[in-house]
Amino acid sequence: MRLFLIRHGRQSSPLCNVDVELSKEGVQQAELLATRLSNLVPDRIYTSSLLRAKQTAGIIFGSNTEFLVREELNEISFGELTGRSDEENAADYGDYFAAKKRKEENLRIPGGENPAQVYARAVKVVEEAVASEVETVVFVTHGGVIRTLVAGLTGLGEGRMLRIADGLEHSSLTELKYSKTAGCFSLERLNDCAHLEGRPELLREAWVK
Repeated sequence: MRLFLIRHGRQSSPLCNVDVELSKEGVQQAELLATRLSNLVPDRIYTSSLLRAKQTAGIIFGSNTEFLVREELNEISFGELTGRSDEENAADYGDYFAAKKRKEENLRIPGGENPAQVYARAVKVVEEAVASEVETVVFVTHGGVIRTLVAGLTGLGEGRMLRIADGLEHSSLTELKYSKTAGCFSLERLNDCAHLEGRPELLREAWVK
């Protein structure tokens, strides 16, 4: 089974983990990925229940496509950081961000989740997909979920998710392959955003300063 993990397009608000629609740049990112994946016909498409993920899936695969919505694929809970600006959070939660820079294992967000908790819920959807015995599965989900799944499914350990890239590009593509013989996943590609080449305004650095 091939498992494609797609990060949603850029959201319309810079505030932390608010449930909002895509920005115009996020729509463009999803449209570019749709063109790139025009020949991909998944057997199953899962999305988180958050608007930005469902909207991204609709742009890429068509609004009339059946999507399996799973709250287990929602972004990591940011707890006390939710709905606040990066500047506010940096000022009030310096110890947390310092620990994040040290890539501490299984770091819990203040008032929110740690990677082990995210993995415990998200891996249930992976197990559902594997049990279906289909060939091609897509998850349209979030950066924290993708990084946690990659760390856990490849044996690095979900608590070490901070070692899986410093950040994933919006609309990026990550691919895992499940071997039924070996009973495990291998990482085929990570944070692939070739469809954004030549569009610097659509890259993460243009949004996160």
